[in-house]
Amino acid sequence: MPHPPRSTRGPRRARGPARLILLNKPFDVLCQFSRDGDRLCLADFIDIPDVYPAGRLDRDSEGLLVLTNDGSLQRRIAEPGFKMAKTYLAQVEGEPEDAALAALAAGVVLGDGPCAPCRVGRIDEPVGLWPRDPPIRWRASIPTCWLSITLTEGRNRQVRRMTAAVGHPTLRLIRWRVGPWALERLRPGQWREVPVVTEPAKAVTRPSAGGRPTRGRSPTRGHAAAGGSRGRD
Repeated sequence: MPHPPRSTRGPRRARGPARLILLNKPFDVLCQFSRDGDRLCLADFIDIPDVYPAGRLDRDSEGLLVLTNDGSLQRRIAEPGFKMAKTYLAQVEGEPEDAALAALAAGVVLGDGPCAPCRVGRIDEPVGLWPRDPPIRWRASIPTCWLSITLTEGRNRQVRRMTAAVGHPTLRLIRWRVGPWALERLRPGQWREVPVVTEPAKAVTRPSAGGRPTRGRSPTRGHAAAGGSRGRD
């Protein structure tokens, strides 16, 4: 049955209790409830009235999308002025040297101006990560590398533009964390409802000392199994 259209304005105030939904947005799904031809959209995965995305996630990106029916909470999550940290896992082409990671951490200059300093580091290939459909382009002669990048900005396609600026285009991009909320065991298309945090932590990210890149462990390690997730496959 088709879902009724929603207003594109987003929530103003919660109708009833405030709600907070975490969705693992699959690849090639539009970050909106309205239809655009035959493409999948949020209405194919979430049937909860009056909730809207707090921030965007591009069609060709995957991972954590936070939705709420509370306009004030939506602004605190999405607007860059609140500096809520967002962590992405990026599979990039090639193997970035330390100089490239240091440039990312210090803030590369893009066409719309310099980026703020961020936290970036190499990570192991995430354990238990779901396969992308379709898979990334694969060239045996060119290796790939996984990076963890944490930003407090929210520019259009920022992570992809940043890695391209240092010579390592992003092949796959997954948003893993938004402020205090993480993807954890959610599989693509699954969602769960979590308690509303009245004042979400601002979790301002600072680069490591001297702007040097850090090396971290894969955040998905130990979370390979799905279970206890509320939602639809």
